[in-house]
Amino acid sequence: RGQFPPDVPPSAGGLFEALRLDEHGLLPVVVQGADGRVLMLAWADEEALRLTLETGEAHFHSRARGRLWRKGETSGNVQRVVEVRLDCDGDALLYRVEAAGPACHEGSASCFSRVRDAERWRREGNPPGA
Repeated sequence: RGQFPPDVPPSAGGLFEALRLDEHGLLPVVVQGADGRVLMLAWADEEALRLTLETGEAHFHSRARGRLWRKGETSGNVQRVVEVRLDCDGDALLYRVEAAGPACHEGSASCFSRVRDAERWRREGNPPGA
């Protein structure tokens, strides 16, 4: 595992052979909206990736709950995956998605809504110092 061939077959099996999973069998997944905005970071195991490829909806492995989850299973904020990319080292994935609602459980479009200015962290959309 982890030896990334120049041309990975399009099948899920070919993709699995190129993955470099961590010691827990997981890979980080950067989720990017179709508009290019980074929406969230999550984790996937082989089952989550297989279901993502089979259903076209983003599936992940919750480290906190220790189980598989489908984005939007309780909130309805499903993410339809339009493209899956593997990084050059084979140890991270990128899902490009069309989101049906906010990515963040706090209601923000992106989980990366906190911005560091010169003095402190602030919520995106709030002016510096506010």
